[in-house]
Amino acid sequence: MRLVVAVVGRARNQALGDAIRDYETRAGRYWPLEVHEVREERGGSSPESRVREREGARLAEKIPGRARTVACELGGKALDSRQFADMLRSARDQDRDLAFLIGGAHGLDAELAGGSQMRLSLAPWTLPHELARLVLAEQIYRAGTIVRGEPYHK
Repeated sequence: MRLVVAVVGRARNQALGDAIRDYETRAGRYWPLEVHEVREERGGSSPESRVREREGARLAEKIPGRARTVACELGGKALDSRQFADMLRSARDQDRDLAFLIGGAHGLDAELAGGSQMRLSLAPWTLPHELARLVLAEQIYRAGTIVRGEPYHK
């Protein structure tokens, strides 16, 4: 089992990037974690749908063949931390890879999101992709502490 986080773009703010890397490092102590950043598409005069399509193609290249894909987007299923930990525990117990997909400024490609086995809401609000990545990294770390019964989770 491995967890893959495929995200469009890098954190532009250094402090936010440091926080993301810190939680991804922490999460990596609990789960086999791979993070793939793909290049953001320059919007320019291209329609948003074309931008999402190109970024979606880059994200799709990072999905392991046997992975269950989880599209992180508004309108997805909301899980509390324990439910999320149970989902990761179940994937581990079944030796199933999970690939979490975070789109860019215009969101995820509709075809990529629609083909995912799960849509996951990270918050009831629209989040910048850098914040979505931070929230996901922290929850993956928290899930590890829950599964091991460690005191971080309250």
